[in-house]
Amino acid sequence: MVVRFPSDPFGEAKNEPMNGGGDGDRLAPVTPLRRPASRGVESRHPAGTARGVPRETEHEPGDEGADARIVELPGAARWNNTWADDGGAAATAAAAAVTSVDQDDDEADRQAKKVSAVTIRQLARRGMSRWELEQVLLKREIEPEVFGPELDRLETLGVIDDASLAVSLAFTQHSRKGLGRTAIEQELKRRHIDPELIEIALADIADEDELERATELAVKRIGQLSSYDDETVRRRLHGFLARKGYSSAIVRQAMDAALASRRRGGVRFQ
Repeated sequence: MVVRFPSDPFGEAKNEPMNGGGDGDRLAPVTPLRRPASRGVESRHPAGTARGVPRETEHEPGDEGADARIVELPGAARWNNTWADDGGAAATAAAAAVTSVDQDDDEADRQAKKVSAVTIRQLARRGMSRWELEQVLLKREIEPEVFGPELDRLETLGVIDDASLAVSLAFTQHSRKGLGRTAIEQELKRRHIDPELIEIALADIADEDELERATELAVKRIGQLSSYDDETVRRRLHGFLARKGYSSAIVRQAMDAALASRRRGGVRFQ
């Protein structure tokens, strides 16, 4: 390669004619450029990477177009694969989202199992309404949106059954504790059982059964009032049976039967 200069500023170059050139033209000394012997080595001179000098890069063996050379022009920027970067970021975000969903599912399963365990343990101790179970779970700092679906599932399976609980409580409160309909109704309402279920449970207690149970309580109570006159006995019996939840009609009939048994020396129930 030959580089022609207009003049030799130092006056040291020799005149060498070129294609009939005159004395005013001088040729600069020429240094041949040789390709580096080893691949991957661009140049032995630092100037090879300076401004104004193209750079040749060879492909590694096995690359497509290995024999082709890429010439990087001066000032050209390297290729920035923006789409590849975005794709990697999107893949990372998608993987993080999947991991987050999996963790949420695991946490939901753990909470559901906790709700089920607490509920079954409480029901094994005593009969509880759904509302009572909700209060227990709230005290354990479990949110309604977490225990709601699990309680629905247990209710569908029959593990939670407010209807059966209402019937059982009505029978127990009447036969064992001697409570009348009014007191039983108040107890079931306190436990937030549905009014329709309460009505069905109370329908199982017949008027005859209620009168018989009230009379038994009055006779037993009058034995403790032997030192009082009939008026005082009647007043105290009335207050006692009313607190048990019996209606005025049932109370009056039970008191009459108890006072009659007192005069006869006692009434025996079978």
